[in-house]
Amino acid sequence: MKKISVSLLLTLTALFAGMTKEYITPAFVAKNIKTFDIRTKGEWKQTGIIKNSIPLTFFDEKGDYNVQLFIKELYKHIKPSEKFALICATGNRTHVVSTFLGKNGFNVIDLKDGIMGAMRKGMKLSAYKK
Repeated sequence: MKKISVSLLLTLTALFAGMTKEYITPAFVAKNIKTFDIRTKGEWKQTGIIKNSIPLTFFDEKGDYNVQLFIKELYKHIKPSEKFALICATGNRTHVVSTFLGKNGFNVIDLKDGIMGAMRKGMKLSAYKK
């Protein structure tokens, strides 16, 4: 019976996982969905970050990445089936990463237009402090 329950749970998790798209708005931020800023440290310093977002670089300044390390760091902040969001500068990087993660069982929201879109909408960013 235990094997059936675990299998059913994994199947249901996979069925409900995937990628959705939303725009970053104050209403979205108010939902308190964990949001990961996948830009670089230099970008965080330059513009600031969305309040309470978690800085977690995916592509470095050279465009290199380490998927296993990114997922290991991601799991320090989320549970496997937990819904979370990704934001970058314009939405290009989050589209690529969110699509990959969604196809691999994660429940991820791609925040369209990124930080630049948030700034165009007049959203106030918090200073990056590290």
